[in-house]
Formats: sequence, structure tokens, C-alpha cells
Amino acid sequence: MDKIEFWRDREKRIIDPELFSKKAENFALEIAKDNEQSRGVNKRTQLRKFFDEIVSLNMRAKTSSPHGWENILPLVHMVTAKAAYAKGRKLISDNFLNFIKESVNQVEEPCDLDVFNSFFESFIGFYRLHGPSN
Repeated sequence: MDKIEFWRDREKRIIDPELFSKKAENFALEIAKDNEQSRGVNKRTQLRKFFDEIVSLNMRAKTSSPHGWENILPLVHMVTAKAAYAKGRKLISDNFLNFIKESVNQVEEPCDLDVFNSFFESFIGFYRLHGPSN
């Protein structure tokens, strides 16, 4: 699986123009393939739990004071531990765990979390089309 980079130019805050389309769909296809190879992993309901958590943290980041980010960022990083737990229970694939890890590692500021949230939303839409029907 190719690493998903949020920014074409991080300093100028230019998002990769294909991030929410081509890259999100390709990632959905890869995760759907994992489900075909190992039945029971990457169910939509399971992946939706992670998406919902990112949405919640993103909303908190948008509505908190500037100092609130210092308390939100550790919670963003905790999503990696939750994904590791789900992987240990064979609920998600290695590819999805790596996606969570790599995405969380790109989150340094609230705007990074917002891009992660938008990419995740795009992925969920494509996964509905290409993934399992659970």
C-alpha cells in the first residue's frame, strides 16, 4: 500500500488535489481487497467507529480555544492504540492499521486533522461502494 500524504506542499497548505478522489478510492479498493482475503476484517461498522472518533476530535479542535489543541492532540494519537487493539482482535487489517498510524503521524496542527477527517470521509464513501455490504 502506498503511503497517503495529505499535503502536496505542507508549508503552503496545498492539499494533494487527488486526495479526496483518486487516492481515497484506491485506498477503499485496497481495504475492500483485505476484506475479501480475510473475512470479518474491515467491516463498515468497525471502520465507521474510527471515522466517528476522528470527526468528533475534529469538531472539538474547531470549537476549542487555541490551548485546547494541546489536550486534543494526545487523543488523536490514542486512536492508533485503539486501532492496534482492533487489529489484535482481528477486526481490522494491517493496511487499515497502517493507514491510521501514518495519518495520525501527519497530524501536527488542527488543519492537519481537518484534512485527515475529509480524507477519511471520502474513503468511507468509496468503501460503501467497493467494500462489504455489512
